[in-house]
Amino acid sequence: MTTMSSLQAKRVQRVAPWILLGACLLLWQGACLVFDVSDFILPSPSSIVTSMVEYGGVIAGHAWRTFWTTMVGFAVAIVVGVVLGMLMGSSRLAYAATYPLMTAFNALPKAAFVPILVVWFGLGAGPAILTAFLISFFPIMVNIATGLATLEPELEDVLRVLGAKRRDVLLKVGLPRALPFFFASLKVAITLAFVGTTVSEMNAANEGIGYLLVSAGSAMKMPLAFAGLVVIAVMAMVMYELFAVLEKRMTGWAHRG
Repeated sequence: MTTMSSLQAKRVQRVAPWILLGACLLLWQGACLVFDVSDFILPSPSSIVTSMVEYGGVIAGHAWRTFWTTMVGFAVAIVVGVVLGMLMGSSRLAYAATYPLMTAFNALPKAAFVPILVVWFGLGAGPAILTAFLISFFPIMVNIATGLATLEPELEDVLRVLGAKRRDVLLKVGLPRALPFFFASLKVAITLAFVGTTVSEMNAANEGIGYLLVSAGSAMKMPLAFAGLVVIAVMAMVMYELFAVLEKRMTGWAHRG
């Protein structure tokens, strides 16, 4: 009975998001029909789907541009975030000296960097890649540093008594222990990376979903603009789920059940 109830609970958990999404869409569609809301004010889900079908080729081209620029910026963020996180987490002095500066940097609005990046790198993919990097590396860095810095002193003392060097403790114990923190940061950072890319494309590009949002809005094609938002949400959700699957497979020992 316990096994059956557990399986039923897991099935409910899997379908619950889809049920909630369907209910929200039905409520949205019904409200637009009942109150006769204009597509210019708030397009209905059916209008958005129609727009996605009508402009499918255009949306796909812009979506591909946004996707690969986001992935490049995100890959750079992973490398930089892991390296800085390891440096901060392996040294109390580095942690104390670097963390306040990084926190202050993270508080700066990344959209303010876009005009500067345009001056440095011109219009195109460069500012979008760098904006995705700037907005997404901080969660990765902080989580890696936290995972390493919170290694139990008793465990570290025991390993050193057994002959382990500082590097051995870091690589063989610290990094595996930080893996749950790392994957948690990836799920947060990938959504931020898409935000950074889109913001940059809205101001400094002639391709991408961000550019599509601006051009559709200026042309009063609100269903097309909402279709672009849906595409961004879907891409971010797919990448989030990918990292969630990797997290379960690589850090199953850190999760209950």
